[in-house]
Amino acid sequence: MTPELVAQLARRSFEVTLMLSAPLLVFSLVVGLVISIFQTVTSINEATLAFVPKIVAVMVAMIIFFPWMMSYMSDFTREIFALIPGLRN
Repeated sequence: MTPELVAQLARRSFEVTLMLSAPLLVFSLVVGLVISIFQTVTSINEATLAFVPKIVAVMVAMIIFFPWMMSYMSDFTREIFALIPGLRN
């Protein structure tokens, strides 16, 4: 296994991780922003108010994006398995 291959695998792994986490993080970010604006407008200074809606938003995002996430992970796993025969020295 060459250093270039290791670097390529590490880079691809980070890309996959970012792609899989992006929808969940975006949903959480948008809900957090909306709740913060709501708290500012209504002058409610409760720190725990944002937790439950964020958790619900992430769960909804998981339900919506799960088929795509599984497909993406499966494709990446197939890529890794396809590389295994070529790793012999």
